[in-house]
Amino acid sequence: MSKVTIMPPEGIFKSYDIRGIYPHELNEEFAVPITKAIYKLLSEQLSKTEPLSIAVGRDMRLSSPVIFESVTKTLMELGAKVIDLGIASTPTFYYAVFSKKYDGGIQITASHNPKEYNGIKIVRSSPTGLVKIGKNTGMEDIKRMVREGVALVARGEGRIEKLEGILEAEIQNALKIVGYPEVKKYKIVADAANALGALYINALFKAIPGELVKMNFELDGTFPAHQADPLQKETLVDLQKRVKEEKADLGLAPDGDGDRLFFIDEKGEIIPPSLITALVAKELLTDKKGETILFDIRYILTPKKIVEEYGGKYEVTRVGHAFITEKMHQTGAIFAGESSSHYFFRETGNAESQIPMILFVLKVMTREGKPISEIINNLRKSHESGETNYKVKNALEIIEALKEKYKYGDISTLDGIAVTFEDWRFSVRTSNTEPLLRLNVEHIGKKDLEGRVNELVSEIEKHAVFENLPK
Repeated sequence: MSKVTIMPPEGIFKSYDIRGIYPHELNEEFAVPITKAIYKLLSEQLSKTEPLSIAVGRDMRLSSPVIFESVTKTLMELGAKVIDLGIASTPTFYYAVFSKKYDGGIQITASHNPKEYNGIKIVRSSPTGLVKIGKNTGMEDIKRMVREGVALVARGEGRIEKLEGILEAEIQNALKIVGYPEVKKYKIVADAANALGALYINALFKAIPGELVKMNFELDGTFPAHQADPLQKETLVDLQKRVKEEKADLGLAPDGDGDRLFFIDEKGEIIPPSLITALVAKELLTDKKGETILFDIRYILTPKKIVEEYGGKYEVTRVGHAFITEKMHQTGAIFAGESSSHYFFRETGNAESQIPMILFVLKVMTREGKPISEIINNLRKSHESGETNYKVKNALEIIEALKEKYKYGDISTLDGIAVTFEDWRFSVRTSNTEPLLRLNVEHIGKKDLEGRVNELVSEIEKHAVFENLPK
């Protein structure tokens, strides 16, 4: 009787990565054909017939060790040189592949997803930095190869070696990016959510001055404190409270795999990522006029004005970290910031790195001698609504209705629809990862923002066929 092969579900192959619930959707058995497909894709994209060098990292989830074993064993059977990064944040993983010029990398993580999930992020090297394997860069090929089967000869001569000291090297590179800044000994509260941001925050404050107050720094794949997703504002409440209690100067909230980072000011308020983008853009352009800065379509008014004011060029991108890395390759941008708090640097392979972000903020605070809330308010050119999500059945129909209603504005269809008027703008788009319609509104006047939000909400609800109530 022939053996029945159970295939991983096609739904785990996402826009930016592979992600599913362990063990039903992603497990150590499914990792074998997925790894073979990844290896074949990278070999083809790099036009290499000789064995590849592949770095493999993992997060602290309970299922990560067995998936790691399956991935590395399969790679060695294919003849690969495997570099074991151990438990490493996604930015450290990116930096290892980029700085060591490995052919590619596989990171085993489900980022901020709940504990039941796991996933795989894939990158390859290129002459202009890292290429993330996503919707436009090979994920569909991986899905097809897994479905059809991959004919690869097992060479059986691969090897595995550990890479030591990469986090320390990443910190030195970050210090170089920021210009070896002078940093005062500030009091910093960080909530690592029992996840990977603890690694680089710990290491950074061994290298620079600072009184670090740690919350949930013990790595734990069950996420006992809260979900490691700072976009969910309820996960930030304890940190905001602690910043005020400690009379701290700054709060830090990384996500599950450490490629996103939210900042909290000394008053316990969340600093919008677009304003952090503007702060770093200003710092970079002060020394490097004419460079290009990227930011995504959700909130652009403040970063756009700051970039123009300081002699830079800018481009607006669609939402999604893989798309932004791709756009950095195309434009040669020095820096990019996304409204979900992904931040990218040319000197880190066009991929995310949060260590320079912390250093830039501390550098500006030290130089100006002012609290971060005051520094940010001095940069602010606009006010933001925050994102409203709707679970609707007719998202594209709603977008078309808004396009007609607001046809007298400056319309962009880069990602859903964004319409800009003289003193306000809005963005409505479908989610890349969930069945949602997302609304963001910004206005140069704080008191006028609410009226525009209410206007848009009414317009959307007039046309919407809801799956359930808006959330």
